[in-house]
Parts: sequence; C-alpha cells; structure tokens
Amino acid sequence: MSGLRQTIIRGGLEGLYFSGAHVALKPFVGGVGAILTLHHVRPPRPGRFQPNRLLEVTPRFLARVVKYLRRSGVDLVSLDEMHRRLNERDFATRFVCITFDDGYRDTMQSAYPILKAAEAPFAVYVPTSFPDRLGELWWLALEAVIARNEHIGLQIDGRNRTFDCVTVAQKRALYDELYWWLRARPTDAEMRGVIQNLAACYHVDIAAFCEELCMTWPELAKLAADPLVTIGAHTVSHPMLAKLTPDAARSEMDLSRSIIEAALSVRPAHLSYPIGDKTSAGPREFAIAAALGFKTAVTTRPGVLFAAHARHLTALPRISLNGEFQRLRYVRVLLSGSATAMWNGFRRVEAA
Repeated sequence: MSGLRQTIIRGGLEGLYFSGAHVALKPFVGGVGAILTLHHVRPPRPGRFQPNRLLEVTPRFLARVVKYLRRSGVDLVSLDEMHRRLNERDFATRFVCITFDDGYRDTMQSAYPILKAAEAPFAVYVPTSFPDRLGELWWLALEAVIARNEHIGLQIDGRNRTFDCVTVAQKRALYDELYWWLRARPTDAEMRGVIQNLAACYHVDIAAFCEELCMTWPELAKLAADPLVTIGAHTVSHPMLAKLTPDAARSEMDLSRSIIEAALSVRPAHLSYPIGDKTSAGPREFAIAAALGFKTAVTTRPGVLFAAHARHLTALPRISLNGEFQRLRYVRVLLSGSATAMWNGFRRVEAA
C-alpha cells in the first residue's frame, strides 16, 4: 500500500473517530454484524522494506481486539452461527466472526492461544496447494526479489526494462508498480509465469515460502480438532478466479473442498475467494459458489453485514485488520460501519 494512500486512509479513520461521527453514524450504518479478515499474527519483523506488512498484525494487537470485542457486548460467533442468524433474521445481538486466510503456521502458534483463552470461535480458509507444498506465494517471491537486489531486469509489454531498487524508497515504489502490473495480467497463468521466471532469474525459491510459513496437513488436523475452529475452502492454487474459465473456477472451488475433506475428514461449508476484490471475484464466482452448495463465501470487499446479506450469502464483505493500522480506535471506527459506508457510497450490499 502506497504511503499516500495510507495517509489518506489514516486521516479518514482519525477524522471519523475524533469527530465522533462514527458514533453518530453507527445506528444507521452499523449493520447486524461483521466478519474480520486476518492473515499473519506474529511479532513485528525488523527492516524498513516490508510491502506485505499490511497482512500482519501482532499477537498483542489481536489480544487487545478480542478483549475489546468481549467488553463491547458483541457475540463472537462461528460461520455456521452467522449463517443461521442471517437466515433466521436473529439480530437481537450484534455479532462478529473472526477469519484467517491462507492457513499460515502463525495462526496456530500465535493466534490460536489468544482465541482459545477467550473461547472465541474462528475460521481458517485453506488453499490446499499450501499444505501440499505446491503453492506459490507469489507476492512474497516478488518482495524477496526486490529486497535482495539493487537492479532488476524484466520484460514488460514486450520491452526489456531495467529497474533500480537500491534505496528503500525505490524498492517500495518498484514493488507497488510490479505488483499492480502483475495483478493486471489478463490471465492468472500469465501472471504466475512472469513471477516464476523472475524468481528463477534472481534465485528466489518460491516453494520455500510454503514450507516455512504454511501449516502442514497434520498441523491443520490438530487445529481442526478444536470445536472452536472452522476449516473453510480457499481454492486449490489461490488464483484470481475471475481470470479463469468458468469450468476452471468451479474446479478450483469444488476440488479444494474435496481435498480438505480427504485430508481432515471435514467437508468445508464455507469459502473465501483468493484476493477477494472486484477484480478476482464477482457475480459469476458468487453464482458458482452458491451452485456448489457453499453456505457462505466471503470477499475482501470492505463492509459490515446487513440483514439484506441473507440474499447474498456468497458475496459477503469483510473488515480487514490491517497491519498498517493497528490501533483500537480504528477498529471501533471500522466496526461502526461508518468508514466502509462512505467507501461504498452508503450502499449496504455490494455484490455486482
């Protein structure tokens, strides 16, 4: 996330909080509940070049969030319970679901003890290629290539280009440029081909990221044995589903569910779309997930839940606990619905 965008978002959150507008707006835009998104929970890492820090929160911050949620009187519920409440219109008490994408090992090591102590249910969405050690955490490979080199050559739009990345500022700017250029490739296969070639040229082992960071099937089985934990599907290879053919997108969703069932003896009823924004999951993917029988499917589109989401159970928004904004006052603002209401033009459901 660029520094300018961080500054704008932080300014908006601060303004809503210190003006009290988040409190005034909450009765109108707060909805009936919310789903929180997390990825990594681990101690802060040293180093100024960390373009993926937005995906990391500290154990201390998570503990503070959980304590705040308990004190605020919301119900911390499982995805199944959320599904029931939406279907039955049981909104007597506001609720929050806690979810983790990707099945990182620190979910078990750092997040689980905190949530277990608080008796807080949570879900882990697993891309099956990660515990199978076949996955490609390409965003980390890109970070590693830039972090370890001062100059990078890459063919972009048919032209050979050389990029300087000596300073931290240059590295940050280059990461943002290449990340979004990769995301804009017309197919998922093309994007992966570029990053595979880049990693090979600069001696970055993509497979090593899975081995180091992601849970194994035995570790996932141990976690799944706790009734507090829901295991959800997150496709097989973590693709941008909207860039696949309909058959390929359907296969990614359905096959991941079958692989998890074979490995853990539990068939996931809930799905998370990889990346999860408008460019990676839209009405076609929402319809496929519903046709496959998933109870719910979550995006990364920002928003709280409203009663109307009962008609859009495979297009649910979430609130990200962003590592760049680890302040409880920001959590208060986000859960009030005020910031996301403004972001969404006060539309309650965004499923197009």
